[in-house]
Amino acid sequence: MAKALLGYVGGSDPRLLAEMRRLQQRVQDLESELVRIQSENDALNAAAAQHPGESMLNRIDIDVHQAEPALT
Repeated sequence: MAKALLGYVGGSDPRLLAEMRRLQQRVQDLESELVRIQSENDALNAAAAQHPGESMLNRIDIDVHQAEPALT
């Protein structure tokens, strides 16, 4: 009965197994990226908390003469 519900008889489809492994790796990569971004966000929040009255834009040092033009 279970085989009939799955729609095939026999072993696991190698393409299905490969796709499942690919998706599991993608989930693992995204989880790692999330952890990295969360710690970067925590660091930025900590830096902002050290200077509560100062805007983040005021702390960015940009040399206008060295800056590249925006793409149009």
